[in-house]
Amino acid sequence: MSSNLHPSQLHQHLQMYACAKWSFWGSLVVSCGLLFLGASQKADSKPWILGASVGTLEVGRRHRQTAKLLLESLGDIDRASRLNFQGWARANTQPTAQLALTIGAIDVNWKPENLITDPVEYIQKKQKHVALVGGTGDGKSTFTQYLSSKIGGRVVVYDSDAKPDDWSWLDQKDVIGRKGNFKAIDTAMGKDLEILEQLVQLRGEGGDNAIAGRERFMIAEEFPILVDECDNATSWIKRHAKRGRRYKQFICALAQNDTAENFGLQGDKDILYSCFCLVRLGQFGREYARTKLKDPQLEQWLKAGGKKRFLVDDCPIELDLSNLGTENMVHMETDSGGDEGEQSQPSAMNEYEQFILDWGQNNSDKVLKARILLQASRLFEGMQPDEVRIIFASMADRGLGEVEGNGDRLGWRWSK
Repeated sequence: MSSNLHPSQLHQHLQMYACAKWSFWGSLVVSCGLLFLGASQKADSKPWILGASVGTLEVGRRHRQTAKLLLESLGDIDRASRLNFQGWARANTQPTAQLALTIGAIDVNWKPENLITDPVEYIQKKQKHVALVGGTGDGKSTFTQYLSSKIGGRVVVYDSDAKPDDWSWLDQKDVIGRKGNFKAIDTAMGKDLEILEQLVQLRGEGGDNAIAGRERFMIAEEFPILVDECDNATSWIKRHAKRGRRYKQFICALAQNDTAENFGLQGDKDILYSCFCLVRLGQFGREYARTKLKDPQLEQWLKAGGKKRFLVDDCPIELDLSNLGTENMVHMETDSGGDEGEQSQPSAMNEYEQFILDWGQNNSDKVLKARILLQASRLFEGMQPDEVRIIFASMADRGLGEVEGNGDRLGWRWSK
């Protein structure tokens, strides 16, 4: 007799069969022992011992009957066990073997062939705007700060959630919308549209020379919120996307999703892909590598690099923080009214730079690391190490000390 029992049921039935069989033999032994004991006891205790013996024998009989029923349901125990185990093994081991062949091993030393180390050069070569996609903690602020220091022209930021120390290296009149002031952002965006029209007229009358020196780079944080709160936001992004590049009016819009709707471009999806470089940070980059590019090795490479590795369009980026610089920032521009041969002096430092400078002058033989600085003063509380390294590189570019190392090992030391 064969069995159709599942392996887990078979194991349970075998346990029950063994227990019933041994319980029957145990009851028989106990019953016989009670009978011998009763034969040597007093007459008044014999009925009780005899009753216990009969009760134990009845329990054993029932267990014997159970064992017979279980044996009948099991049939050929060895054959049933072997067949069920083979079926279980085929169902559970074959998919695992196939998966191992599909994925393969990931080489920790692997690098993408189309790796780019300078995203700004790539963006400028494409002559496109920037659509930045990333979640909380993916490094959106760090990358926008990097862009604001490298892209060139006057930098304007629309940030309704900016803290007092955010964007401290920019002219504060160009940081618009603090404390949720969406009205100020909406008004400024309306003026941007007017400026764009003025540049169209100027270029039409006097050519490219007429608009020289009017380059701007405008950063719009959390653009889906601006679309909801500002009437001019949708027109602002559409008109700059289509015409702004020709007049050196570049924009960077940030969102937590790469759909056209999030960027106020409902029905104009083509604009997002034709006029913008899409920068995908964190999980968005890894998901794009897995689902769109079908490249699990690239996905693992992105994951291993943290915030420094991401995608611009289909190209992998590894951002070298040692190349950070802010020579193009507005507040670093020197006064052009001085004598031609006079050496330009660095502009006034903010409180963060002053603290670093004081530390360096007092410890001129040491290299200051971001980790040390974050532990040394509450002034830098809330900053990320990458943001501190941006300040290091900025000061070095202005002749205030020098940087050593690169990437996570980038440090700053004072030098005259």
